[in-house]
Parts: sequence; structure tokens; C-alpha cells
Amino acid sequence: MHTVDTSSEAFWRAAEPMRDAVNAALDRYSQYDSGCPAELRDAIRHSLLAPGKRLRPLLVLMAAEACGCDSRRALPAACAVEMVHTYSLIHDDLPAMDDDELRRGRPSCHAAFGEATAILAGDALLAQAFEVLARETRPPEAAAKCCAELARAAGASHLVGGQADDLAAQTRGDVNSGASPKGGQSDLARLESIHRRKTGALLTACLKLGGLVAEADERRLQALENYGQNLGLAFQIVDDLLDLSGDVTTMGKPTGKDSSRGKLTFPGVLGAEASTERARQLLDDACQALAPLEPRTAALEGLAHYVLDRHH
Repeated sequence: MHTVDTSSEAFWRAAEPMRDAVNAALDRYSQYDSGCPAELRDAIRHSLLAPGKRLRPLLVLMAAEACGCDSRRALPAACAVEMVHTYSLIHDDLPAMDDDELRRGRPSCHAAFGEATAILAGDALLAQAFEVLARETRPPEAAAKCCAELARAAGASHLVGGQADDLAAQTRGDVNSGASPKGGQSDLARLESIHRRKTGALLTACLKLGGLVAEADERRLQALENYGQNLGLAFQIVDDLLDLSGDVTTMGKPTGKDSSRGKLTFPGVLGAEASTERARQLLDDACQALAPLEPRTAALEGLAHYVLDRHH
């Protein structure tokens, strides 16, 4: 039986050269021609090239390798998901949404460039993600499948829908009470539904994109999906725990804002100890889901260990 006690060293060994490759590619992709206004280019680069873990592109590359593929083939897909992720962060930080002034240790895009430019920067990144996928992923059949998978994960029923429900919960003044609101769905069920879409769907799509580039069979794709669903929910639980107790300097963004808004969080519903145990169980389940991909699972198992122990 796999456990999340597996050392994260395998993850870090694989992650460092992959992250360097992603950062170099993102820099190339954001060298726009003269048709792109300078301020828009600067806003895009400010957010896209900001220091970050690059977790989502790493998932694409590690999934491709777990399926027996050279990770370099999946680099365009990895950059595409980082573009979609960055677009979502730019828009989530806007005053109309989460109203955050800090992101990845620097001013959020709208704080640095204004709301209009920030909106346009997000729009441009979302469009570019699909251009990169369609033009540079091979074979063409894999490119088409990757475009469909990423669009589904980023759309109205997943990433965007999860954010809409998250905002609606704040507008209604929902609190971390654990009570069942009208309709009978508990706070925990609603919270899991929001974050399986808002956070988990894109993380799962990253893994599936790696598998699609590798032309993996359905059994391996399903294993990646199962791993991703568990990983994504655990990641959000840990994120909520860090918002409760993390340091703004380490996190690179404001902390404590979720609870001050009366926003539904896992520690607010379950308590910190039970939330930690829930994350631990989800990550154990994630590692067990990787069995069809053995023996190339060390990096993904190490990532699960990192998610549980991360500090930012």
C-alpha cells in the first residue's frame, strides 16, 4: 500500500530542470510582436513570469513521463496550462472578485497596471493558451484532445463555475457553520463541490494533458484523473490551512482574508486537525491511484508528500 510518507526528494529532483524549461519557454512565448501594446505586454509578463512553483505545468510534464513519454514533447501543453492558470489569478484578484493587491510576492496585475489592462492581460493569456496547444502539440489528434480537455476544465461548469459559486457564497453571507442551507446541501458538500471545480478540475486537466500528449491508453488516463481529483482537493485544504496560519511574506499573498470575509473554508467547517487528516487521506488515495503507471510514479508520489508539507 502506498502512503504519502514517500520522500519528496524525487519530486524536487525532477522539478528543478522542468521548472527551468517552463520558465524559459514562457519567456519566449511572451516576447510579442509590435502589434501588442507595450503596457499590455508588460502586464502579461509581470504576471506570467512572476516567481512561482509552476505546479500545474510540472504536473503536465511529470504525467507525460509517468506514461513513458519524453517530457519535452509536453512543454507546449505545460505552458498553455500556466497561461490559463495565470489568467485565472489575474481575474480572481480583481476588485470585483477577491480584491487582492498582492500575488506571488509582488503587486497583483490590476494593482500594478490598472483594472482595464489587467482584464485584457487575462483575456490575452486565455486566448494564447489555446493557440500554443493547437499549433505546437503533436500529433494533431492529441492537440485537439488537449484543447477540448483544457477548455472543459476552464469553463462554466468547472473553473469559472467554481469561482462563481465561491463568490455567490460570499454575497449570500454564508459562514463556516457546518449547517445545511436551503436545499439541504451541507457546507462541507458545497465546499468540496466548489473546489473540485475551481481548483481540482484544472489540476486534473494538467495530468490528463500529459497523458494525452503521451498517447496513453484509457486505463492510464483514468489513473491520472483519479490521482488529480484527490490531489486537487487536498491542495485546496492545505491552501485553506495556510490562509489560516501562514505568513504573508512566505505565502506571497495576503493571509487571513478568507475567514475575515466569512468565506467557506475547510478549517472553518471541519477544524484544523480534521482538515489536516482529510488532506492526508486524500493524498494517500491519490498515491494508490497511480498503480497502473508504475514504475514511473516516484515524482508524482513525491509531489503528494510536498503538497501535504508545503508552507506556501
